[in-house]
Parts: sequence; C-alpha cells; structure tokens
Amino acid sequence: MRTAVGLISATQGFKSLAVRPCVEKPGIYLLLVEWESIEAHETGFRKSVRYGEWSRLLHGFYNPFPEVLHFGPAIAEC
Repeated sequence: MRTAVGLISATQGFKSLAVRPCVEKPGIYLLLVEWESIEAHETGFRKSVRYGEWSRLLHGFYNPFPEVLHFGPAIAEC
C-alpha cells in the first residue's frame, strides 16, 4: 500500500485516501478514496499506466474483488 499510495495520489483530481481496518472482523479493510470528480477516478486513474501498477501491487489482496461505488457530497456531517 505504501507504494500504491504514490501511484494514486499522483493522479490529477485525487483528494485523499484512507484505509480503515474493521473492528469486528480482523483482516477486513475499507478503502475510501476521495476524488474531485468521477472522471478523475474513471478516466484519469483507471485508464492510466499507474492503474496497471496499482492492480499488480494490490489486486491479489482482494477476495472477492471489491465493488467500486461512487458517492456524492455528504448530506449530513458533524
């Protein structure tokens, strides 16, 4: 992940990344990436050469492969 973070953060439109371990289920993690737009993620990163290296480094850790979802701005925060 240390190497992979540099690949994703070099993408224009990248804002932040957090990896959070699950308290109830050790070995389960949430990967939360914030982008300026869906296009920054889908086109800027996923269609880049850097994504190929990201895949090589990380995709072996996913079982099953995660569902990728895009969320809008927060409707409530505190």
